[in-house]
Amino acid sequence: MDISLIVKVAGVGILVAVASQILSKTGRDEQATFVTVAGIIVTLMLLISRIGELFDLIRSVFGM
Repeated sequence: MDISLIVKVAGVGILVAVASQILSKTGRDEQATFVTVAGIIVTLMLLISRIGELFDLIRSVFGM
């Protein structure tokens, strides 16, 4: 597994956590929720190709 993918996901997580906390403390809970959802979507977009590779590997291992 490539370490850069782990660093990217961790970076997105840290940025989302900080932004969400700041928005929550200032009383903008709705925007904090949107930031959290956007972070989840960005992380899934980063991981979608790796998930596809994982399913291909599982298919080849089990001969499906």
